[in-house]
Amino acid sequence: MNPLMQRLQQQTRRHFLSNSGIGLGALALSTLGGQAARADVPIDAVQPLATRQPHFAPTAKRVIYLHLTGSPPNLDCYDYKPELVKRDGQDCPQSFLEGRTFAFTSGVPKLMGTPRKFAQYGQSGSWLSDAVPHFHDPEVVDQMCFVHSMNSDQFNHAPAELLIYTGSPRSGRPSLGAWATYGLGTENQDLPGFVVLISSGVQPNGGVNSFGSGFLPSVFQGVQCRSKGDPVLYASDPPGMDRSLRRRSLDALKQLNEYQSQQLGHPETLTRIAQYELAFRMQASVPDVMDIKQETQATMDAYGAKPGEASFANNCLLARRLVEDGVRYVQLFDWGWDFHGTSKATGLQSGLTNKWAATDKPIAALIKDLKQRDLLKDTLVICGGEFGRTPFREGRTAGSQVLGRDHYPDCFTMWMAGGGVKPGFHYGQTDELGFGVTENKVHVHDLQATIMHLLGFDHERLTHRFQGRDYRLTDVHGHVVHDLLA
Repeated sequence: MNPLMQRLQQQTRRHFLSNSGIGLGALALSTLGGQAARADVPIDAVQPLATRQPHFAPTAKRVIYLHLTGSPPNLDCYDYKPELVKRDGQDCPQSFLEGRTFAFTSGVPKLMGTPRKFAQYGQSGSWLSDAVPHFHDPEVVDQMCFVHSMNSDQFNHAPAELLIYTGSPRSGRPSLGAWATYGLGTENQDLPGFVVLISSGVQPNGGVNSFGSGFLPSVFQGVQCRSKGDPVLYASDPPGMDRSLRRRSLDALKQLNEYQSQQLGHPETLTRIAQYELAFRMQASVPDVMDIKQETQATMDAYGAKPGEASFANNCLLARRLVEDGVRYVQLFDWGWDFHGTSKATGLQSGLTNKWAATDKPIAALIKDLKQRDLLKDTLVICGGEFGRTPFREGRTAGSQVLGRDHYPDCFTMWMAGGGVKPGFHYGQTDELGFGVTENKVHVHDLQATIMHLLGFDHERLTHRFQGRDYRLTDVHGHVVHDLLA
């Protein structure tokens, strides 16, 4: 028999395709002009989460992002409009409605001043409503940096949330947390660099794409942990397997993956090895850091946390424990902020009161706890939704006693604290009725560029080449808002 044919018969189909000049890999690369995905940040395949240096000295070493899924109504929380209150119930001026479409509103809607009571608090004189009583504490509000001039392109929940986190309203791009860990790695190699905590029992509107790694290596995606039950699903040893047997199993898998890597040269194979090893280390490290019973009763009371519960309060306390133990980026998602007013639970009276009652206390405790532990100065805390809310009543509930607002992308408020932003500071303004930004508009891409800057990155240089193009979080947009920096 021809020796070449004999060798081909001994090869598997995979070997043939990987070694063939006309293999599928070569064909795919030829369609991309010969360029495959490559990392622009030097990544150690054995330790992909190893600490890396940013472009310049950062003011924030870690991030805690509190996402209020559904978007709280800024006009009833942070952005006081006395003129809107004065004109409550009047028809919206036609000039504000021309050329605009609203999801649940037809005809001429009625202006709606807030039913909440506002007052000024702290040395900053910040206007806050009675919906957020724990933010009234000067130790809390005077740490906050409010951006009242946020602006988005999207008015539906999922695309708007994806835009906030990935820079695109469509799925497939890396999330903010993935970019942060891709650029910086993490400080504790026994814990994930990017941890996700979800409360209210519902996944974020953007699904796992809101904390995914997109085309970055999968080791940079968010690892979802739980405050009740096993901290990480499937991390525990199954019945009949102890830690030594798990170790031997992983060693065997490692040998197989290393062989595959040598044969195919796919970088994701080495990433898989690193993920298996991290999961093994996490079996010992995660249960310890996720055990809030180690905290004092006074600390748990401050947060409103209770061991064994799956709550936003527990997740805020866990966020502090995680960043204290070296996790780079912690993302909290809390569902239930879609205040259309279609029921008492989604109304601006009791509904908003009840929702903030479960959240403003632990957020206030988180800020004070980080400050007390000298962590706030280099931990960036971010809080907000995916867009804003209209200054008028939603059309579906116009005749109801329950008050609600529609989606609104043109202007909304977010706030940050710590990590190098100005404390007790207010940036940007909206008009007297809350319809549009009148001063210092901040687009979602500008916020992303500013966050990257605080972490020590030029957002235009933190890139990853994929399918022949250099991608970045801000796409081709975004400017650092230097006025927000301390």
